[in-house]
Amino acid sequence: VAALQDEKNSLMSENEIMNDRLEQLDDSLDDPNTVVAKKYFNAQLQLEQLQEENFRLEAAKDDYRVHCEDLEKQLIELQHRNNELTSLAEESR
Repeated sequence: VAALQDEKNSLMSENEIMNDRLEQLDDSLDDPNTVVAKKYFNAQLQLEQLQEENFRLEAAKDDYRVHCEDLEKQLIELQHRNNELTSLAEESR
């Protein structure tokens, strides 16, 4: 029992130390002058920029898809018109 109580006390002490370190890291993120905070904010800014770029590219992709569908419809219509004109040209010959 004594050994288990010593281990428990040791683990509780280690837990307190880890909690203190975690609080220090949290505090360092709140202080904009620390290197960690600067890297965090830069990464966050870069993430936001990439999300905006991704949104813009997705919108452009959708626009190109619609444009491509329109061009495919025009191609089919022009192919039908070409077939009609070819048959009319053969008839007139």
